[in-house]
Amino acid sequence: MSCTLVGASGARVPLLDGRAVLLGRGPQTGVTDKACSRHQVKVVACYPDQDVVVTQLGANPSFLDGEKLGRGQSGKLTHGGVLYLVNNNHPFKLHYSLSNKGTTSSAEQKVLKANDKTKGGRNGKEKETQSKLAPKRSIKDFFPTSPMKSYKRQLSPERGHPDVKRQRTDEEVSGGWMKEEEEEKDEEERLAEEKLKQLQELAEKSMTEMSNSPHPSSSSSSSSSKACLKSSWQQIGNLMLYTAAGVKGSDKIAGFDIDGCIITTKSGRVFPTSPDDWRILFPEIQPRLATLLKRGYKVVFFTNQMGIARGKLRPEAFKSKVEDILAKLQLPVQVFVASGPGIYRKPVLGMWNHLCEKVNDGVTVDKTASFYVGDAAGRPENWAPGKKKKDFSCSDRLFALNMGLKFQTPEEYFLGWKSAPYSLPDFDPRKLDSAARLYDPPSASLTSSRTEVIVAVGFPASGKSTFFHTHIIPQGYSYVNRDTLGSWQSCVSACERSLKEGRSVAVDNTNPDPESRKRYVDVAKAAGVSCRCFHFSASLEQAKHNNKFREMAPSESKHAKVNDMIFHSYKKHFVAPALSEGFAAILQIHFVPKFKDSQSETLFRQFSEG
Repeated sequence: MSCTLVGASGARVPLLDGRAVLLGRGPQTGVTDKACSRHQVKVVACYPDQDVVVTQLGANPSFLDGEKLGRGQSGKLTHGGVLYLVNNNHPFKLHYSLSNKGTTSSAEQKVLKANDKTKGGRNGKEKETQSKLAPKRSIKDFFPTSPMKSYKRQLSPERGHPDVKRQRTDEEVSGGWMKEEEEEKDEEERLAEEKLKQLQELAEKSMTEMSNSPHPSSSSSSSSSKACLKSSWQQIGNLMLYTAAGVKGSDKIAGFDIDGCIITTKSGRVFPTSPDDWRILFPEIQPRLATLLKRGYKVVFFTNQMGIARGKLRPEAFKSKVEDILAKLQLPVQVFVASGPGIYRKPVLGMWNHLCEKVNDGVTVDKTASFYVGDAAGRPENWAPGKKKKDFSCSDRLFALNMGLKFQTPEEYFLGWKSAPYSLPDFDPRKLDSAARLYDPPSASLTSSRTEVIVAVGFPASGKSTFFHTHIIPQGYSYVNRDTLGSWQSCVSACERSLKEGRSVAVDNTNPDPESRKRYVDVAKAAGVSCRCFHFSASLEQAKHNNKFREMAPSESKHAKVNDMIFHSYKKHFVAPALSEGFAAILQIHFVPKFKDSQSETLFRQFSEG
């Protein structure tokens, strides 16, 4: 498949899947109109959806099929749609086409080569997963936007708040105000390009010094490796990984969350209203991170983005956002994105383990010299003056606990605030004793030589099925479970049949209230046998943790994931079982974890809910 923007003058701009391209005045488009910025729009093609996301960057408006875009606004263009670069002029029509071998046309190859020359492409082998005909990429490809003064006027992150965007009138435009801004913008872009060139030269100088020096620099005791030469994205299951040019392995890791730690929303909303709704949280962030890099730290961002798995956030849009954030910071950073549930989602250690084992250039991480900063810290309401809101979770603090790293909040690390109060979850998986007593009273017997009915009571994922299949069913008890039989009526019928056959029965359902339990007490009475209750004492938090463990290690259980609504429904309807309901005895069954191997235990012992 190929994607191309074709201009009215014959100019052709090929777009690769997921790669941001800046278009505007210049030889690439053939546009010389001064009203068109050199960086008028950013376009990102999405091959699976066969569309292109267009983001307006220039001072004057662009149009998508007649719909006007304002600066910072985005829109979609589909096959056959027309992008007017500026003021309804300079149309470019979008073409998606399928090719037999998935290669670009000869004309597109020429354009790609021409683009390479204008962007300072470098030599080097492409990864096997990329097209052999893909254009060489320069440092400007990895910093797609420039930190222009006009951008600062909108966001002013150095002052810690967004400015009010100025609305331009037709009189200002016709009076030459736009021309003056355009000239100023051209100068800003020239300065930004010079800055990027300096960054590239500094990176090359640093790599040369590293290769010529047989020992680590005396200014840093950190073990390190050669810097990454080329920015790239990787996808490993639900993990998206971005390694920027200039990143190098180190034994000292400085880890940071992104949302609420490195950036916040421009709009002031809790959640961003668009991919461009962000600004750097504190002006102290960029210089502090730059200092860490000079001291030999590897700066790494870790973020959960469940919106991707839920279809609310397109991966390409978030990738572009990450690149824009790093362009603003102008620092080499490695970024881990957990795009769905499972072992990579914080606070579980999947992202950290992948960093240490796969993408730190073989350098062993020193946990005593490393640290992690995040805003999900378990702080209560009004944890600081100014009516601070309660943290939405404790996942960042738990992530640091799982990693064994020192932890601070953004305010503590970047601003020097005192430590704020916080609370950890009541359930701590590290403290569960595998040698603890299985049930109370200890004098009771788990099974009986006489026919009986055992009725379970307990949260989903509290260990009922594992317990019954380990200790009860092997003794000849008939197993009754609603998950397999479908309804409580079927369970009652199965119980009656087994008792008629002279077999004892174990009812493995949640049975939270007297009404649900009475069905089986009545069946036992009718059959003239006793009925005991096994109350599984696992708390809601522990049951949720078990459920999360099943999700992360599906080989440990055949159970499907339980929805949170089911947990809370059980809690709402729960009434503690009593002998007065007709039970001959009530046993308290404790959750005592058993593991197939050390890997399973290591995974289970991690905090999994924040």
